[in-house]
Amino acid sequence: LMQIERISEHVYWFQSEVYAQVTAGVIVGNQWAVVIDTLAIPEETLELRRFVEEELNIPVRYIINTHHHADHAWGNCFFPGSYVVAHELCRKEMAAQGTEALKAAAEHDQQFKQTKLILPQFTFDTGSINLEVGKKTLKLFHTPGHSLDSISVLAVEDRILFAGDAILPVPFIADGDVELMRQSLHNIRELSLENIIQGHGDVILRGEVQDTIDNNLDYLEKTETAVKQLINDKKPETALSKITIESCGKSRIVLNGIAEELHQSNLRTLYNYYKD
Repeated sequence: LMQIERISEHVYWFQSEVYAQVTAGVIVGNQWAVVIDTLAIPEETLELRRFVEEELNIPVRYIINTHHHADHAWGNCFFPGSYVVAHELCRKEMAAQGTEALKAAAEHDQQFKQTKLILPQFTFDTGSINLEVGKKTLKLFHTPGHSLDSISVLAVEDRILFAGDAILPVPFIADGDVELMRQSLHNIRELSLENIIQGHGDVILRGEVQDTIDNNLDYLEKTETAVKQLINDKKPETALSKITIESCGKSRIVLNGIAEELHQSNLRTLYNYYKD
């Protein structure tokens, strides 16, 4: 059902074949493993768990949720006995929205009837925290923009960043803030990384890191400029559809074709932000 790849020693990457190329990660220690994000579909999250427990022969001790969105956090329940770590805002958002959202999803799709909402037990709200996994150090720090609770996880020794949705093939800010996204991208650019694991999409290799971040910053600038111009020209919101994703420097074919939908949502978000 999904792609599995060993990125570095004891570092694994998983990508869904079913939903929007959503990704997850696993860091393996001597006695236990850490899962970074769960997957959107229960069957895939269970497959990830089977891989860790049966192929790698090690239990999962911690799950890190990079943010509260369902495709990254609803699989917490499939790791009984594990502890969930996240930003304090992630816990608050899951508590406020999760129950009703999960109920609605289960009514629409039978596979979510087995899913239960598990809130993070360990949270932080300022600075960063470290988690030691065998000989590896994981540094968790706030990278808001996609959502206000978003965090990234740096595998310090490997210089691999699990960026959650702070890095995507098309930046998505409809549930977040464009200025915070821009600042997070600038902060990530300073990290001297070997790889970035995007929240959705393929692994970004060392030679692609700077160009990817610069391209995302360029996209945000172009979308903002186009929306502001439309507002200045007193055009209606319906005119947003004429601002193509290609004119803002991105391709509509990425993420199994949902990029255009994300782009139009970004435009509406910026329009409503700037029109007043």
